[in-house]
Amino acid sequence: MALAYLELREGIIHTCLEMNRLGINQGTSGNVSARTPEGFLITPSGVPYDRMQPEQIVAMDLDGGYWGESLPSSEWRMHQDIYRERAEAQAVVHTHSTYATALSCLRQGIPAFHYMVSVAGGADLRCSSYATFATAELSDAMLAALHQRSACLLANHGMICFGENLAKALWRAGEVEALAKQYFIARQLGEPVILDDAEMQRVLRRFKTYGQQAKATTGAEADAIEAPVRRDAA
Repeated sequence: MALAYLELREGIIHTCLEMNRLGINQGTSGNVSARTPEGFLITPSGVPYDRMQPEQIVAMDLDGGYWGESLPSSEWRMHQDIYRERAEAQAVVHTHSTYATALSCLRQGIPAFHYMVSVAGGADLRCSSYATFATAELSDAMLAALHQRSACLLANHGMICFGENLAKALWRAGEVEALAKQYFIARQLGEPVILDDAEMQRVLRRFKTYGQQAKATTGAEADAIEAPVRRDAA
């Protein structure tokens, strides 16, 4: 019998390997999942990424049930609750990246020291309150920190984010770690200047057309990023 969602399973494994290659995770400490019509697929508990096989990726429903011989990641509940609460989430990446984790151990979020903080969907990147790993309490704390956001730090733990696909979730995880590192360095040099709320609201509006092509960048929307003139256009 053919393995269901083979391409998606392979994509999860690729994302795990990329997390470690990019240096935003260590060993098997992180976990990755992707939504399916029945629920979601998630990495198994304790299996090294370079030995992980598609059939070991665990299928789960949204009520805490799973299929197969492999146990899901111990952090399955965080993934499940994101999919239950955030309809736009199609993939979730959780890592213990160095600088994001360091800030989380200070229980400090990342303010608007740089406009790219908006990659999380708002004017700051919050840190959740603390709860023991793999508990419902941690999942509740995470959901509160993710309110109107697509990423957050987890106190004394790491970070978590979601996206519309695996590639976007991985990209967002990398951006969060880069921001955490930049903020950490800036604080060693002095007190970072924080962008005010009016500027961050303008940035957020401009981000609606950030990275888009052709017809999406006509400039019709308020604060849309203006495209240069295409010389070969009719």
